[in-house]
Amino acid sequence: MTNANVELDAGTKTFASGLLPDLIAALRRSRKGDLVAVVSSNSNIGPELEAWCRFTRNSLIDTAFEDGRTRWVLRYGEAPENVGEDRPVGSRLWLYTNFDCNLSCDYCCVRSSPKAPRRALGFERVQRIAVEAAELGVREIFVTGGEPFILPDIGEMLVACAAAAPTTVLTNGMLFAGRRLETLRSLPRERVTLQISLDSPTPERHDRHRGQGTWARTWKGIERARVEGFRVRLAATVSTDTEAEEFRDFLDTHHVSEVNRVIRRIALRGSATQGIALARADLVPEVTITAEGVFWHPVGAEDNDLLVSRDIFPLADSFAAVRRAYDRESEHQRRLATIFNCA
Repeated sequence: MTNANVELDAGTKTFASGLLPDLIAALRRSRKGDLVAVVSSNSNIGPELEAWCRFTRNSLIDTAFEDGRTRWVLRYGEAPENVGEDRPVGSRLWLYTNFDCNLSCDYCCVRSSPKAPRRALGFERVQRIAVEAAELGVREIFVTGGEPFILPDIGEMLVACAAAAPTTVLTNGMLFAGRRLETLRSLPRERVTLQISLDSPTPERHDRHRGQGTWARTWKGIERARVEGFRVRLAATVSTDTEAEEFRDFLDTHHVSEVNRVIRRIALRGSATQGIALARADLVPEVTITAEGVFWHPVGAEDNDLLVSRDIFPLADSFAAVRRAYDRESEHQRRLATIFNCA
C-alpha cells in the first residue's frame, strides 16, 4: 500500500455532496509533492476524482481495494521537470529479461532481489522481438532486469538485440568473472554499451541502498568493462539535488562525459518507501516488454496502471497499443486547453 502524507476518509460523500471542500482543505494542509489518500465506500467517485485531478494538474498515482472500500492516492502538484524526454514513441525499446538479481536494492522500482521469481523473457522471445524491432525502425534497445548477467544465455540475447539496434544493458557490474567475463568478451563492443549503476562518489550511500561492499565491487566492474574496451555509462539513483550535484562533481573529476552519465531520482514505485510519486500521465511512454506483457514505461514494469497489453506479439500491435494510449492522454490535454480557452 502506498503511504500518504494525508488520509482523507470520504465516507459516502461525492463531489456533489461535500467531497470537493474536503479535498481542497486536505491540499491546503499539504506541500507540493505530498501524497493525499482518499478512502471511500463509494467506488463510483473514481472517474470524477481522476477528472478533477487532471483539471487541477494533480496526479492520481495509485488505486487499491480492500474490505469493500477504495483508496485513491493523488500527488499534489505537477510532476517534476525532465521526467521523460520528448522522443518518438517506439524509438526506444526496453526489455526486462528477468527479475531476479544478486542484490536487494531498497528502492528497486520492480522489486528485484535474489528471492524474486525469474519471470524470464527467454531467448526465443527476445530473438523474435529483436527481429520485429528492426523492422519497426527501433533506434535503441535497452536490456535490463533484475540483473541480466545472471542469465546463462544473456550473451546470445545481447548479440540478437545488437544486430537489430544499438543496445545498452543495465547492470550492477559485479558479475564480470569466470564464464560471465567470457560472455562479456564475446559481445560486439561497437554495438553494446554497459550502463553500470553507481549511486555515490564514495561507498557509504551506495552501500546503504545496495548492500555492504557493493560500491567497491561495482567500481572494479567498471574498470574491468573499460579494460575490455566497452563504452561505459555510469548511472546514479539519488534522493536529492545535493546528491545529484555531488555525483556530477565526481564524474567531472573522473572525466566522464555528459553522454556517459545518467542521474535520476528515486521513483516511489516497487520497493521504494519514499521518492517521487509518478503517475502514467507524468511519463513519456517508452515501450517496455516483460514476460507478463507490454508496459508504458520501465519505471513501473510490473504495475497494473502502466500495463498496456498482455500480448507481446506481433510487436507492431504492441507499439500501436502504446501509441493509441498516448494519443488518448494527449487528446485529454488538448480538450482541457479547449475548455479553458478564454478568448
